[in-house]
Amino acid sequence: MLSRKWLLLAAVALIAPAAPADVKVHPIFSDNMVLQRDQEIVIWGTADDGESVGVSLQAGDEGVGKPPAPVTGGKWKITLPAQKAGSGYTLKVFGKNTVEFKNVAVGDVWLCSGQSNMEWKLNQLNKDDQAKGTTKDQGKEVAAKAANKNIRLFAVPNKPFLEPQSTFAVTATEGQWFECDEKSVFNFSAVGYFFGRDIQATQDVPVGLIASDWGGTPCEAWTSKEALTAVPELKYYHDKLAEQVKNFDPAKVEENFKKAQEKFRADQEKYREAQAKWKEEADKAKADGKEPPPAPAAPRQPQRQAVPDSHSPSGLFNGMIAPIVQFKIKGAIWYQGETNAGRAAEYYTLFPTMIQDWRARWGYDFPFFAVQLAPFNAGNSAGVNYAELRDAQFAASKKLKHVGYATLSDVGNETDIHPQAKEPVGKRLALAARAIAYGEKVEWSGPVYKGLRTKTDPKAGTSETTLFFDHVGKGLTCTGDKLTGFTVCGEGKVFHPATATIDGDTVKVSCDQVKDIKAVRFGWVNFAKPDLNFANKDGLPAVPFRTDDFPLTTVKK
Repeated sequence: MLSRKWLLLAAVALIAPAAPADVKVHPIFSDNMVLQRDQEIVIWGTADDGESVGVSLQAGDEGVGKPPAPVTGGKWKITLPAQKAGSGYTLKVFGKNTVEFKNVAVGDVWLCSGQSNMEWKLNQLNKDDQAKGTTKDQGKEVAAKAANKNIRLFAVPNKPFLEPQSTFAVTATEGQWFECDEKSVFNFSAVGYFFGRDIQATQDVPVGLIASDWGGTPCEAWTSKEALTAVPELKYYHDKLAEQVKNFDPAKVEENFKKAQEKFRADQEKYREAQAKWKEEADKAKADGKEPPPAPAAPRQPQRQAVPDSHSPSGLFNGMIAPIVQFKIKGAIWYQGETNAGRAAEYYTLFPTMIQDWRARWGYDFPFFAVQLAPFNAGNSAGVNYAELRDAQFAASKKLKHVGYATLSDVGNETDIHPQAKEPVGKRLALAARAIAYGEKVEWSGPVYKGLRTKTDPKAGTSETTLFFDHVGKGLTCTGDKLTGFTVCGEGKVFHPATATIDGDTVKVSCDQVKDIKAVRFGWVNFAKPDLNFANKDGLPAVPFRTDDFPLTTVKK
């Protein structure tokens, strides 16, 4: 409880007239905010050098605070002791003037980041996909029932920078906190909302969701320069950026854009020719029982040149992560990888580098949960770019502590990189958080491959592999007539569709065309046909896997 002497100082500050050089508070603080419970609360901003600034956080007669103390260097930072979850707080910052924030809550704050599938808002869930359990009016239907004073929403403005920023702009819809209601949530991340809704319902505390996301962006844009340049195989990103900065001429932006458009049109024609040739080769490979060659990459639509842009290494870290790293969070959820799928082999290093970078900036190893990429053709349904990227995402959970994932092998769309089924994504992320971040005894993952045993009979010309799994949960199951998506190969490394059957907590795999099984893969394609149907009885799909260590197709040449 605040002392009477301190309360008197606060009261005096409240009636002090405002001065031209007002005390300013960082824009992450506003009405309706959520402050992280059970951790020290850090509040910061700017003021005149030498000005005394104090803070109080109070609900009724209860509260904490720090009396005014002189500012040095024009910046101030005040730390309050950790608080339990609650609502109805008022935060006051006072010096020559007083800044007051109302309807403040203390609870759990989650950072929601990534590219377009995280950025995808409820108002964009407007396509009918009955096979995945969605309707054309899904976003409106969800928003109409979403009002909850214990969920608060915040969006960081999209802006890249060459150097780390300390703040960001505030607009009518970004850079300030809103209570979750039909209007505010309709323009908010669908995945973020579905995740936060389940966390709030199960933990019964206020939940704050910070959306810091941007469609079409790569992982390296969200990673700091220091982190990228410290890893030899990632240093090239900033070497290239330095060249871009050096050669950038603002006066030639329009001229360069027209040239880029002309090149794009020429590249499109070449792409169509390459696509036709690839289709012939793919059809022949399929007829011969071989894997088709990688599909040609479609040319990228040119944009007016800017340095930095949304793809610039560290640009989004500088503008959308660096400004908030002092604001305590419970953890982060992440849906990104489509833009890096062509460099999936690198993602095994890049992705954990980014996670460790963020944790170092915040100063603690907060829980982190990623979405494995949903099935999508990515130019070639039988290709494996997405499979390799998904595996890199899964690998981070094995490499780092308190990292989980949500598997989406049952909710993709072959021709739509933005599948409408976002509710399962949020629910599965929430399950992972409940188990790892909150310590609940809930099954949060589908079956995960952990080992195998192969029996081969050379005389009979037969081979059978038994696969063992973690996260069996209530038991293994097939959600269709028979298991799909399993392939095997022999010495020749040519994979063939396999027969797979569930036997208790194991799966037995065999193939008439492979007499000596050397490797097994499951779901190791961009988009599986038919749909994958291996899961546990907890309703969670199996994590795609491979038992081999053959060279990845996305390794840099």
